[in-house]
Amino acid sequence: MAPANHLSFREVVVMNNANNSRFAPLALAALLGTPLAQADSLVVSNWDGYMAPETTDNFEKVSGTRIVTDIHATNEEIMAKVLASGGAGFDVLFVSSPTAEILHKKGLLADIEPAKVPNLKNLYPEASKLEYDPGNHFSVPYAWGTTGICYRADKLAKAPTSWNDLLKPDEAVKGKVTLLATDRWLMAAGFLANGWSVNDSNPEHIKAVRTQLIKTRGQLLGFDDTTFHAKLVSGQAYMAQAWDGWCNYGTAENPQVKFVVPKEGSDLWVDTMVVLKSSQHRDKALAFINFILDPKNHIWVVENVDYKVPNKAAMAAVDPALLAQFPNLTTPPSALLKFQQLRDVGDATRAAYAETVKEVIKGD
Repeated sequence: MAPANHLSFREVVVMNNANNSRFAPLALAALLGTPLAQADSLVVSNWDGYMAPETTDNFEKVSGTRIVTDIHATNEEIMAKVLASGGAGFDVLFVSSPTAEILHKKGLLADIEPAKVPNLKNLYPEASKLEYDPGNHFSVPYAWGTTGICYRADKLAKAPTSWNDLLKPDEAVKGKVTLLATDRWLMAAGFLANGWSVNDSNPEHIKAVRTQLIKTRGQLLGFDDTTFHAKLVSGQAYMAQAWDGWCNYGTAENPQVKFVVPKEGSDLWVDTMVVLKSSQHRDKALAFINFILDPKNHIWVVENVDYKVPNKAAMAAVDPALLAQFPNLTTPPSALLKFQQLRDVGDATRAAYAETVKEVIKGD
């Protein structure tokens, strides 16, 4: 599925582990530098392997504009760079929706001008109804999905149905379960198990989730953002909290690896494209986003990253065999929007989440 002589996002994940994970721990060493933009080039910052390798060359051929690619490992890393520089040196960023929301609140994002992005017409109607940016005024969705339980169907007596199957594992699976280590998703598992919002800021709820996760910690194989699918394939793990697309990496190797959204519901995560207000090349930046939204370009994400895209025209062109192999790719937008959309929760709550997760994982 990957283009010749190129590692797909899935292969990058498998080979390079946390340093190239879109949800990896903060890469502190990369915080201070910003790319050196050239007069006629666009600087695009993205996760490694998250865009077709030929995209930059093809865009230059049709537009005459050179792309300089900057790689970030996490939302936190690129946000720190942008906040330190006021956005100088960057034109287009690929970031998750809460980060886009934060940057917008800080006045750092340019408006998306629909007349300059005519391929917005290719998006599902639901893609313009996202709570953090209804109407796509400052961001354009690139990929979206949800979180649930990835599990070995042949190793369990019955399929998991609840977040509590992970948080309160029975004897048969103790030591065979992994949870995500990233703040928003680890906290979300606890919130959802209690019927609370994934954006909960109630200190008592945060405390209750901390208590539960500390109890759970001793019954886990571990906290794992990047190799849980490999552990499922090998049989080292039987269940894992997982992003839907990443579960597909395990299914690709062993069809007994399945994905389910628990009965309590889940989150809707969205990765977006945004343009910096400081960009000296806004029209070219919008032209680049328009280029990505061309179905023949956007479909690459589905075929190589195994993620759904909010591009109706691109999804309509996906090989039915791929959809059959990875059933979660067929989740309709109407179903996705029923999940709880991840939002910016503010500085104080973000800090509370981070401190809680640190205590849970490190045992402080």
